[in-house]
Order: sequence, then C-alpha cells, then structure tokens
Amino acid sequence: MRRDHISLYSPAIGADGAVIAYGHYGRPLLVFPSQQGHSTDYEDRGMIASISGLIDAGRVKVYCVDSFDSASWDVPGNATLEERAQLHGKYEDWILNQVVPFIYDDCSGPTEIITTGCSFGAYHAANFALKRADLFPLALCHSGIYDLDFLGHGERADAVYFNNPAAYVQHMGGDHLDWLRGRVTLVLVCGQGMWEDTTRALESTKAFAGILASKGIRHELDLWGHDVPHDWPSWRNQIAHHLPRFV
Repeated sequence: MRRDHISLYSPAIGADGAVIAYGHYGRPLLVFPSQQGHSTDYEDRGMIASISGLIDAGRVKVYCVDSFDSASWDVPGNATLEERAQLHGKYEDWILNQVVPFIYDDCSGPTEIITTGCSFGAYHAANFALKRADLFPLALCHSGIYDLDFLGHGERADAVYFNNPAAYVQHMGGDHLDWLRGRVTLVLVCGQGMWEDTTRALESTKAFAGILASKGIRHELDLWGHDVPHDWPSWRNQIAHHLPRFV
C-alpha cells in the first residue's frame, strides 16, 4: 500500500501541517482526527487496516490530516468561544487552500471528496460538508458533537454561528437550502453504549438528525447497539460497514 507523509505549509497558521496519503486510486476520503489528534491516529488506531481492502482494490484514496483544535477550539487560556471560532478559521483556510488543492493534484484533477471523522472529527467532517458541499458532498460522521455551544463562554457572534451546524442549519432557507438538499448527504453513526452518553455524542447525533430532517437535507441516522461504546473498535466496524457503499 502506498503511504506518503506530506507537509503542507499554511500561510494562515504560519506553520506546516501534516497529511498522510494512502493508496494509488479511488475516490478521495479526507479524514479528520478526533479532538487534538494527529494525522497518524487513523493508522495507529487500526482504522486504515479496517478499510485496507478498499485501498488495495483502488476504490478509495485516504488523506489523514492533523487537527488544529489545541490552537483553536481548545486553545489554552480564557479565550471566548467567538475567539476560538475565529482561530478555527485558520484551519479552515489550510484545508480549503492547501489540502484540497493537494488532493486534486494527487487525484489528477478536481473530484468529489468524502469527509469522515470520529468524535470531534465527526464535527469537522459534517461542518466542512455543510459549508462547502461543492467540494465535500458526502460526510461519514461517527459519534459526533454537532452543537458547539458547550465548548466555551463569552461572546458568540458570526464566527461561532457559521461553524456551529446545529445553529446554522436550523435557520437555513431559500435558494441555498434548496441547493444543499440536492447536493449533500450526511451519514450520522453512533453507538448507544459506554461513553456515548457522557460525551454527549448520542444525544447530539439524534438531535442533529432531527434538525436535518426538519430541513429536508439528505441524511441517514444509524444507531448501533447498547453494547457499542464511544471507542475505536466501534468506529473500525462502522467505517468498514458504511464506506464500501460509496466508493
């Protein structure tokens, strides 16, 4: 299996970010790590192994990126939630202006990209798909949190609002909503076992599915059993189950 480690400089951040690319052919899958995670996590936690058959068969190419959470949503200190959201904008800039062009170049031209992630990575997968469905028309989201209001305190303005899917989707309307209905699909997967409640993932997943349904946005809600915890073995089984349908 091809495995290339790439550093992509972000002018917005002023530093390099890591991308690990797996596979030679297939539909691109952009993987966001869990909270404060690294580009190596998907491989280290067995997720690459769980879909290695699809990679080896040339059905999917996987691109795992570093997170920026420790310098944005989880930045140390007393930053307001709005300030944290503004810092997240630097990461968004890196994804859109460095990572996406790299994926296009690696795939010999523009192509539709699937996003995915587990836990807080699922938030990123959903948020990027909903904000930029022209680039990311499909998101596979595992045990995610889709309302960020709990993350911080203080001011909440445009930067928070437009990065909080539970808020901006609820108020969508008009031509953009009509376009999004025909463009994007979200697959929301969550177990009902240990830690899915204490992490808020189960509650948030069900609530967000309800918001998407109220707006007529194409989605699937797939709740696994009460023996399925908020943990990597669950997510390995879930991605192996769902990804073959889309590549």
